[in-house]
Amino acid sequence: MERVIVPLLLVASMGMVKAWQSIQPPADLQMQAVLNELATLGGKPIESLTPVEARRQPTPADAVASLLKKRGKPAAPLAVGTVGDRTIAGPSGAIALRIYTPAGPGPWPVLLYIHGGGWVIASIDTYDASARALTNAVQAVVVSTHYRQAPEHKFPAAHEDTFAAYRWTLENAASIGGDPRRVAVAGESAGGNLAAGIAIRARDEQVQTPLHQLLIYPVADAAMATPSYGEHAMAKPLNKAMMAWFFRHVVRRPADVDDARISLMKTTNLAGLAPATIINAEIDPLRSEGEMFAEQLRTAGVPVRQRTFAGVTHEFFGMGAIVDTANSAVAFAAEGLKKAFGAAPTQ
Repeated sequence: MERVIVPLLLVASMGMVKAWQSIQPPADLQMQAVLNELATLGGKPIESLTPVEARRQPTPADAVASLLKKRGKPAAPLAVGTVGDRTIAGPSGAIALRIYTPAGPGPWPVLLYIHGGGWVIASIDTYDASARALTNAVQAVVVSTHYRQAPEHKFPAAHEDTFAAYRWTLENAASIGGDPRRVAVAGESAGGNLAAGIAIRARDEQVQTPLHQLLIYPVADAAMATPSYGEHAMAKPLNKAMMAWFFRHVVRRPADVDDARISLMKTTNLAGLAPATIINAEIDPLRSEGEMFAEQLRTAGVPVRQRTFAGVTHEFFGMGAIVDTANSAVAFAAEGLKKAFGAAPTQ
């Protein structure tokens, strides 16, 4: 699909709503059904709220559950072998984990999964569907980690916590039915940013590096000036105003947005990183930076599989119960992870 970019000043002169509708491609029918259901749940614009209020707003996951109920379909979580919650010691207090294990005997490869929410909102509960889908598709133990969130805990608190969770996963993989030689990282949105940060930091600090990095619509550039920010400035469920709100709450000072840990595309050395799978949604302000970061990795010699899925929005990855494209994205993600795990020594 050819993408048409309209200059921002022209858009303003045309009238914002009509202009954005004219350049934003339509969501597919399944995706639109979720967006319509989300609208009925009465949420307020995140950017108009305090962080505490924002954390109580209905989520796309809530919309999926509501839609399933209306259609008379079971809304129970996707079954996996076992699920267990625990806490570990972090740099500044306890970190909550949820560990998903496939059915059957191990040891399994291990995937540290990091949820999204702009470093401010959401939790391991919000992204439960993604973790379950990856557990079954990859046949891996998935360690889903929470982290300290802004503005109570500003940058780089989330980065410190998730790296601590990665080190814990390496050290404890065997005790949770996993293979410590086969460990990878994954994350959605802000979680994708954090997962990539782990791969970079592990390389730089000579910690065991992940075998693969799965980055699902990662935050990679805080400038908010890419083509997709222009095309989808008013998209749902994520838009430009929300991203500005997230950045405002997470940073300690304005210069933090230029830190390469937030703006991954400013990383000066990407060589030697783990192979990557990058998944993007067509109707998403973060689309362009994911595509551009993939190209930067390729230029640095990192093997990359990148795909932009048409007709879907930010947050689509965990919607497999309603959105068929989500299942295709999970399968695409699993291909890269299985290849990495299969090539690793197991003894």
